[in-house]
Amino acid sequence: MAANVLDLAGIGLRQRVLRDVSSIDTRTRLFDEDLAMPLVLSPVGLGGMAARRGDVLAGRAAHGAGVQLCASTLALCSVAELRAGLARPFWFQLYLLRDRDFGDRMVDEAEAAGCQVLVLTVDLPTPGPRARDFHSGLNGQASVLRSLKLAMQAAVKPRWAFDVGLRGGRLMPGNVVPLMPKGASFDSYMSWIAANNDPAAVWEDVARLRARWRGKLLVKGILDADDAKQAAALGVDGLIVSNHGGRQLDGAMSTARALPLIADALGGVVPLLVDGGVRSGADMVRMLALGASAVMIGRPWVHGLAVGGEAGVAGMLGVLAKELRTAMALTGCTSIDAIGRDVLIPAARDVLIL
Repeated sequence: MAANVLDLAGIGLRQRVLRDVSSIDTRTRLFDEDLAMPLVLSPVGLGGMAARRGDVLAGRAAHGAGVQLCASTLALCSVAELRAGLARPFWFQLYLLRDRDFGDRMVDEAEAAGCQVLVLTVDLPTPGPRARDFHSGLNGQASVLRSLKLAMQAAVKPRWAFDVGLRGGRLMPGNVVPLMPKGASFDSYMSWIAANNDPAAVWEDVARLRARWRGKLLVKGILDADDAKQAAALGVDGLIVSNHGGRQLDGAMSTARALPLIADALGGVVPLLVDGGVRSGADMVRMLALGASAVMIGRPWVHGLAVGGEAGVAGMLGVLAKELRTAMALTGCTSIDAIGRDVLIPAARDVLIL
């Protein structure tokens, strides 16, 4: 997780002058959709708990800013709730789970909701050792001490406890609710999620989904160039270079280091998206220069949601848009297509690529 941020921040940008940057165009076209800037909100399971029905609020803010939301299978708000709460179609993220019938149902619901892009996450055959989940009590292991700890956490956040905890409806992953018995506890949901990670998933499962899904299919969780080639050979429409926010294999390559290797190996066969460590508009320029067609952010939108709900996410996106325009102007790039490896300081560029 730290390497994602540090490696990306350590990439030097060439500052250029006298380039006529009076007009900066951050617009791009991605998978037949026009975006105000090359940005997508990453799928974050339970991220909607940061505000009342937060996934819908984040989606509204994203669409208001002219970018996209990729909703998680484990979002607080179900596909049906998002469809009812948003004026535009959104992207949908799917896990390769043991329960294939559930996966097929989610694909059908996403299609019915008008989703044009399906994101298949493939880097979770088993959860990584997430110490923070134990610390926060979100590990699905019930105990009296854990219940008291969660109650104390809610008590010291009275605004959240009232607005989200009491007024926010069921704080459960909405898409999983139909699978659970009435009155099931949060621990039951977490146990179901843990039990449904599929260590037996293989490339044939991607091929099966490719044959079934008629829209754009992206594979998320690619860090290795050979895996990228294999995914592209299956006819997917794009890849997302991601290490799950640094929460899976500690010591895995940062996305800033993996991205240029994968971009060079594929040679533009499919568009590449990337997440991990993006915290500013300058970081967006860095990722675009390394070979991404667009970037994705997770923690920043959840933090914005926690601070100010829909307005908080909108404000965060406004800051990123301003920073992106500034970074483009100071590197002499007036359009997204003009951002290439030549905007990187050679020493930093070569270290990452080699």
